[in-house]
Order: sequence, then C-alpha cells, then structure tokens
Amino acid sequence: MIKRAVSKLVLARLEQFPAVGLLGPRQCGKTTLAKGLSRHYFDLEQPSDRLRLDLSWNDIIERNDLVLLDEAQAWPEVFPRLRAAIDARRKHNGRFLLLGSVSPVLMRQAGESLAGRMALLELTPFFLAELPGSKFDLLWRCGGYPDGGVLGGATFPHWQANYLSLMAQRDLPAWGLPARPAVTDRLFRMVAGQQGGILNASQLGQSIGITYHTVQSYLDHLEAAFLIRRLPPFYANIQKRLVKAPKIYWRDSGLLHALLGLTPEADLWAQPWVGASWEGWVIEQILAARQARGENFQAYYFRTQDGLEADLLLESGKQREIIEIKLTTSPSQEDFTRLEKVAALSKKATRQVLISRASRAVVTKDRWSVDLATYLRESGAA
Repeated sequence: MIKRAVSKLVLARLEQFPAVGLLGPRQCGKTTLAKGLSRHYFDLEQPSDRLRLDLSWNDIIERNDLVLLDEAQAWPEVFPRLRAAIDARRKHNGRFLLLGSVSPVLMRQAGESLAGRMALLELTPFFLAELPGSKFDLLWRCGGYPDGGVLGGATFPHWQANYLSLMAQRDLPAWGLPARPAVTDRLFRMVAGQQGGILNASQLGQSIGITYHTVQSYLDHLEAAFLIRRLPPFYANIQKRLVKAPKIYWRDSGLLHALLGLTPEADLWAQPWVGASWEGWVIEQILAARQARGENFQAYYFRTQDGLEADLLLESGKQREIIEIKLTTSPSQEDFTRLEKVAALSKKATRQVLISRASRAVVTKDRWSVDLATYLRESGAA
C-alpha cells in the first residue's frame, strides 16, 4: 500500500485535537488511510452501521481507541453527541477521525458543534510526490484516483465516466444540488471546455439555459465536492488594471480528459487542449503537495487587463512566488521576461519560477527554471 503524504499530518493533528476531520472527494483513499489507523470503523451512510454506533455509543466514548466515522455528513445527529463526548473528557486527544466527501455540510456541522475541538485536513487523489517518477505521465493522463488507472489498471476512461455519472445522478443531488442529472452532465462538459480559462458564468448559463446566479450556485456544489477549483485573481493596488474573475479548472486531470473525450489509444500531446490540461495538472500537484505538508498559503493567478499573466502566485508568510507553467522542453527568454514583469508589478516577489519539461534545471536564490519534480523537491514539497 502506498503511504499517503498527509498521513504524518493526520497523526500530528490527532495528538493535538480530540477530533480530526479528513475531507476529500469520493474514492480518493480516505477510508483506506483511516483503516490503517484503527479497526473501529463506522460507515454512517449505512443504516446498519448507524444502528451499531448508536447501540454501542456509551462503550465507545469510554474507550481510548481512535474511532473512525466515515461519510460523517450523512448522519448530522452524530455531531452533538461528539461534542458532549469530547467535552466530558476535554483533555483527551485523538479520539475521533471523521471522513467526509462534501465540505460545506461537514464544516457547517463542525462549526456549530465542534468549534475548537476538531482540526480539518484535506486528502486529494494521488499526486506526484506520492508516486514513483515512472508514473509521471500516467498520473497526468489518468488522474490521481487510486482505481482510475494511475496504479496500472487499464480502467481509464471507463472508471472516470462511471464516477462522473454517479456524481451527477446520485451524490451531488444527495448533497443538495437541485439540477437534473442531464444538466449537471452538461455543466461538467462545459467547465471542461473552459479549463484554465477565466470564468464567464453568464456565458455558461446561456449555454445551459440557466441564470448567472444559478450557475454560480451549481459551481459552488462542484467545488464543495472537490471536483473543480476556482482560482482567484491576485489583487494589488498597482498602476495596471487587473482581471477580477477567477480561473476555473477541473482538479483531477483524469476526469478532465474523460470529459474531453480522450481515448486510451489517443495521443495526449496531439490534443488542442493539452496546454490547458498541463497547466491545471501542475497547479494541482503543487497545491496538493504543499497542503499535505500542512503549509499555510494562499494561491492566486495574476493577469492584467492587457494580458500580462502568471499562472500561479503563492503567498506563504513573507514569501511570494510567481510561477509560470509551460508545456515545453525549451523555455524561451520571453517567458522569463514576462515573469520579471509580473514580479515587478506584483511587488514583494521573493522568487520567480518557470516550470516546464526541460531536462536541465537552473536554481538560484530568487529565480528557478525547473521541471515539476525538481520544483517539488527543491521547494520542500516532496
């Protein structure tokens, strides 16, 4: 079994808090990780497990064993019980690990019942720093879901298609999305077609036949289910006008590629959207690795109204990285020149980074030209 990078952070938070919430998309590996920590497991989507937990509750809260509560959002009644149990033995940490596939419900319940008592962490599908280097291009092509093909099974894109179908027909409606499955499926594909673009909710709404506000509400649900990312624009008081709308990405490249019609035989490099796919995938690898380390950071993109852009701007403490992502083995001087202009405009930039597929890395204190694996290693994210 491949050890997940966030495991060390989960253990650290269990030592610090009575409860830890581990959030992430369906089938990303939460249950597998959790079962490696304890045998006391309850799937709260299953009535039989809810009954078993109810009947054994008094015995459970008297023990010191870690209790695993999977899909905790499915049984809201458990949160007041957890609060009472935690407050009865307030200084005893590491008692409950809650797993959730949709963040707003779980976080709302946590805010109401477990504020100050539970730490929240996110588990993503597999990312590059967790896998051998030989899986690099397979991970990009198939995405990071354990059963989606990245570990060698010939399941892409059939697994992804089934996953998306179940999300549209069962999971998202159960979590509050009011759209009909056919509308959700169309929204999936429209968002995939805008991968890496600046979000135009009005245009999306017109294409699907719904209002701007409804689009925003539907996107909230997709983001809450860890399917998409709306990367906010960086804002600063500078001389140039900045774009104010977010960029939109499918977070998992395998789901994106399935939606865009990539077949097992197709050449990924020949696809017209390959650059946007690469950009989104690299961004997710960087953010997932930093998140698994427990780093406190903010992520943005930078773009002026006249088109000067950087794909990713990371702020962490006093550090500000400006990152440009290029699908090339030969980055040009023009790429570095644009980075320098963005760094000058954004102010306080401490590092300029160009990530490409170049085999030769150049690393100085404030200027890097590297491939993704080198960036993750040198930045401490691997």
